[in-house]
Amino acid sequence: MPRKRFAIDEATRSKDLTGATYIVTGANSGVGLETTRQLVTQGAHVVMACRRVEAGEEASRSFSGLAGTHEVMRLDLADLHSVREFAAAFTAEHDRLDGLVCNAGMVNMRRDLERTTDGFESTIAVSYFGHFLLTELLLDTLKATAPSRMAILSSVVHAGSPKNRPQLVLDDLNYERRDFSGMRAYCEAKVATVLYAAELAQRLEGADVSTFSVHPGWARSNFGSGGPLPMRIAMAIMRPLSRLVSDSNTESAQTTLHCLLSDDAPRHSGAYFSQSSVLYRDKECRNGGWPMDTPNPNARNMDTARQLVALSYDLVGLDNPSSANRGDQVSE
Repeated sequence: MPRKRFAIDEATRSKDLTGATYIVTGANSGVGLETTRQLVTQGAHVVMACRRVEAGEEASRSFSGLAGTHEVMRLDLADLHSVREFAAAFTAEHDRLDGLVCNAGMVNMRRDLERTTDGFESTIAVSYFGHFLLTELLLDTLKATAPSRMAILSSVVHAGSPKNRPQLVLDDLNYERRDFSGMRAYCEAKVATVLYAAELAQRLEGADVSTFSVHPGWARSNFGSGGPLPMRIAMAIMRPLSRLVSDSNTESAQTTLHCLLSDDAPRHSGAYFSQSSVLYRDKECRNGGWPMDTPNPNARNMDTARQLVALSYDLVGLDNPSSANRGDQVSE
């Protein structure tokens, strides 16, 4: 039986987004590009936050004739200085932010640990820490624009398997003492994004800012294409077969778009939303869900989520404005 894929309904697809402003990180290719395309099609203004500005500008030429508008701004999520510069530049030019899409990510397929200029392990730096800082710097703008939304990409890998559930090692997030594993680092980074979306939803309760973590599906994008030669060869061999069970970038953008635009999604702020996917090791999860319960209890632990966020404030160099309130929540 063919796999059923989720897709936004016609009412969501036809909403007039004129006057709305969105940020999409990693918008120059793959799921980020198709998310951007749909938002621009519906009349929104989208800031394409890209590490390679020229790639973003080239990709955006395909938006010619669409109802909305766009601009490309440089953002390197592996560099916290770049994140701060982006946030400052955005807020200097824009007084509203209807939706923030933390779409960009990376996985280090090499055997060697790679660190950013800030000292973070590279995978969690791009997938989580960079987006954490970006979101926190833009929270006031999101609140001022309410109702507004934030979606951050996770992955099926955060779920692991019934015998091996990924979990955060809070006292060694950046592999300073552990032996490095690229896949383990990727799984942990995606656990972090699920926890952050859940924590942020609790923290923003009453502010009319909705947050979501998203598994887009098995996207046929260029993600992970920078691995070693044997990995690239294996992926090339598997590509014709994987097309039978994987998703186009347009199909993979549907879950993010649902979280950003649907009337139903804000009723589930903080939840995990997933396209259907054969990659789940838990068979009961393969149909996905808008939303669905993650099978990984480590990604549902709110004590861990609050500890992660408190630690993240310190690691990225931000004052924690709600540490007292968060402490009260933990003690309840």
